Amino acid sequence: MVWMDDVDAPPESNLLASAREGDSAAFERLVAGYRRELYAHCYRMLGSVQDAEDALQESLLGAWRGLAGFAGRSSLRAWLYTIATNACLRLVTRRPRRMLSADHGPPRQSTDDLGVPVAGPVWLEPWPDDVPATEAGGADPEASYLRRESVELAFERVPRTPQRAEWEALGADGQRELVDAFVAAWERADLAALTELLAEDARFTMPPLPAWFDGRADVGRFFAERVFATPWRLLPIRANGQLAFACYQGDPEDGRYRLGAINVLSLRAGRIAQISGFLDPEVHRYFGLPEYFGLPERR
Repeated sequence: MVWMDDVDAPPESNLLASAREGDSAAFERLVAGYRRELYAHCYRMLGSVQDAEDALQESLLGAWRGLAGFAGRSSLRAWLYTIATNACLRLVTRRPRRMLSADHGPPRQSTDDLGVPVAGPVWLEPWPDDVPATEAGGADPEASYLRRESVELAFERVPRTPQRAEWEALGADGQRELVDAFVAAWERADLAALTELLAEDARFTMPPLPAWFDGRADVGRFFAERVFATPWRLLPIRANGQLAFACYQGDPEDGRYRLGAINVLSLRAGRIAQISGFLDPEVHRYFGLPEYFGLPERR
């Protein structure tokens, strides 16, 4: 895709020379093509969209102030990635470590008490797929190395599974069948059909609530006793390169369905290994979703 801002853009070397002379507009054009991938890089390191925004702004400010020191021994992209990586590592030392539900406490079996929401910037957050998180075409090997090494440093505690490979292994028909089956089971409150889609050791998490459930039986009990107590409508979306759903909960008073959760699915061998639910409205706003089911998206 060719963006209109890129049409007839001056060569990077010209923009770099002008920016070094203090031309802030030239600097903005110089880094515009890297802004989105740097944003995604910061998210990969920090696990938070908001923290990634803060780190990106700090990175670009640092690049502007340090542009005179850019000697050109590496590519501009690699230099920017180095600055962004360092900004993220500084941010990690100043803010609480983002955690998964399993970091907070053991799984629960009873569905009676889900705990008090743990507020504040403490949970890992999902990344909306409409904010590009893939490498830009032609990214040089040096930048790729920096990105890979920095992500492993900051996220080595998070289990990583090849979710893209899991999704592609289903094939187009299998993907469509999984989406249709999941939506139908959830909207119809069909517990048997839903649990059939789950792996035996499936997990369900729902920050900021601390409660989480481990194993098909306990997850199924939670759905039967809590989730299916109200009607739902689901909208398939994508997050973190994975299948996800915007889940709209029915209001018994007015009959409308309001956005209540974003659930990100992790797959393993064709079954659902984890449903990561995110209940915080602040997280929902990153996805630009309508507040009520059936309304246009907010952009």
